[in-house]
Amino acid sequence: MSAPASPARRVLAQTRFEARALLGNGEQLLLSLVLPVLALVVLVRVEAVALPLDGASRVDVVAPGTLALAVLATSFTGRAIMTAFDRRAGVLRLLATTPLGPGGLLAGTVGAVLVVQAVQLLVLGGTALGLGWRPVAAGVPAALLALVLATASLTALALLLAGTLRAEAVLALTNLLFVLLAAGGGVVLPVGVLPAPLALLARVLPTGALGEALRGALGSGTFPVVPLLVLAAWAAGASLAARRWFRWF
Repeated sequence: MSAPASPARRVLAQTRFEARALLGNGEQLLLSLVLPVLALVVLVRVEAVALPLDGASRVDVVAPGTLALAVLATSFTGRAIMTAFDRRAGVLRLLATTPLGPGGLLAGTVGAVLVVQAVQLLVLGGTALGLGWRPVAAGVPAALLALVLATASLTALALLLAGTLRAEAVLALTNLLFVLLAAGGGVVLPVGVLPAPLALLARVLPTGALGEALRGALGSGTFPVVPLLVLAAWAAGASLAARRWFRWF
């Protein structure tokens, strides 16, 4: 009997498998790519849609928000739904017989989501640049760090839900959360324009922290310390919870 592959090779194989599944799924592409692009174009071009600009251009406010929306769609909503139905269909039961383990599944899933998000960045970033967006180059490293931390935290939360609830409950809950977070979670619009109680909540959520980190880094070149700390805390806590309570079947 041959020995199992190394942990790195197992995670890489799972990353390739998950990335192909995500990129080949039409519904996932609609959620993670088409909808954010439409939101970007509509919010920038349709001036009838009122936005809290505070002296900034429409595209400078909207572009970071739609990037955060795309991360939410791919890392959380789409990932949770796919994993939940894979679990119901018995796909995860088969994976449980391999040396991958919950940690390897989480790492491979995060890797696959990062691959998809690279495509999202190219498409959304290119569209935003075509619409006149000029992000501050000095803030790009902080923005990339925020994207990685947000991906880790939201993917871990997605696996936690998909690994503990029934598929139908995951479908309903994640779609509801997507709408609520997109509208009032500090994703598309700045946290500062939300009502006071909602703004306080949004600041400590991974979605609100991601939106604020991207707007601060790409809009003014600042290093968003507090949002990054919030994202790091969520990434660590959610990953531990997913490893502890995730069930294969």
